[in-house]
Amino acid sequence: MVYTHVEDLALLLKPILHPIRLNILCLLQSHILSIIDRRLSFAICGAKSSQHATIIHYHGVIDFRKNDDLIYNRITDAKVIELMEQLRQLFCGAETSTPSVQ
Repeated sequence: MVYTHVEDLALLLKPILHPIRLNILCLLQSHILSIIDRRLSFAICGAKSSQHATIIHYHGVIDFRKNDDLIYNRITDAKVIELMEQLRQLFCGAETSTPSVQ
């Protein structure tokens, strides 16, 4: 990996490497969610959920649209969608498989 790519990767990972932000991205990976949906999905108070969504929005990872009184979020960066899928396969897939002992 070339140094400039490492810097780009660090800039991409920095705003998402927080448990709440990763959880938001996991939820958004396959859905467009409103702020209310996010709160119900992992019982985070509105302010905390919105603060973390604002951080990842500021860095261009997610975008939003307003419809009446609701704000809907979605992941806008294709690299983040791919990264979240890889993380899901690496970590969530491990829960369902049983490691063999030799």
